[in-house]
Amino acid sequence: MMAFPKPVVALALLVGSNVFMTFAWYGHLGSLRDRPVWVAVLVSWGIAFFEYCLQVPANRIGYGALSLGQLKVAQEVITMFVFIAFSALYMKRPVSRDFLYAMLCMGAATYFMFREKAA
Repeated sequence: MMAFPKPVVALALLVGSNVFMTFAWYGHLGSLRDRPVWVAVLVSWGIAFFEYCLQVPANRIGYGALSLGQLKVAQEVITMFVFIAFSALYMKRPVSRDFLYAMLCMGAATYFMFREKAA
């Protein structure tokens, strides 16, 4: 028996998964910029392995407790939060008002996906 409710476990695993995903997709733009593209691809694939080690169990645990649509929208919201932190902290990019506008749109999507009981 799990110590935490399935949706909490699934969302926590999705947060970890998204951290790995963000580094796999965008980390090479900062740290491997001077390396050949094949090096960036191999490093990204290696990082993506750990993303999938968290993402697949997250979706298996969460599905049923959350609907498929709820899992997807939750992942996208998590992705935006992780990307904002990555952009500001790792890539040293300013956080603009456009991030807020994007989050408001995602908030609306979240509302519509979660307003009814998970099916």
